[in-house]
Amino acid sequence: MTTQDWMRIFEAKGGKLNRRDSWRLQFDDSLSPDKPNMGWKMYKRSACARFSCSTCKRTWPSNRVMVIFHMRLSRGQGTVKVRRFRQNCKECSEAPMEEATFSTDNISILMEKLVEKIREKCYHQNLGKKNRFFRNIDVEGPHEEAHCEACQQGTCSMNQTIRHF
Repeated sequence: MTTQDWMRIFEAKGGKLNRRDSWRLQFDDSLSPDKPNMGWKMYKRSACARFSCSTCKRTWPSNRVMVIFHMRLSRGQGTVKVRRFRQNCKECSEAPMEEATFSTDNISILMEKLVEKIREKCYHQNLGKKNRFFRNIDVEGPHEEAHCEACQQGTCSMNQTIRHF
């Protein structure tokens, strides 16, 4: 899915936020996993996606793709910055980190959960606990920490208990 698909789904899900405020989604691969800037709130989540090696064309699924959101509401303007962590191919030496491809269903669930976090963190609404699970992908073999960008930066859900901030 393209970044425009993420934005379209966010706009559809975010339409339920405060009508006086406008929100926008930005992609930022420089976001620090656990250090949002002053005044920003953070939410991180692992999701299911697929990868494809640009070198050998091998594909692989992962149920542990980390996505980090930093959000802020200031004077009626809400901004959400998104970082989707990458993985590289275990078959190719010096393979580049590849972007994940998420299904529409899993992007929709990510955006739904993000909107809930915005309502909790920026509008101080108590929504209670809601569970909506991703559509898992059949994965053969263990998570490859050496090929996971989130593991390398110490934020992967395989290395720690995920705290849904």
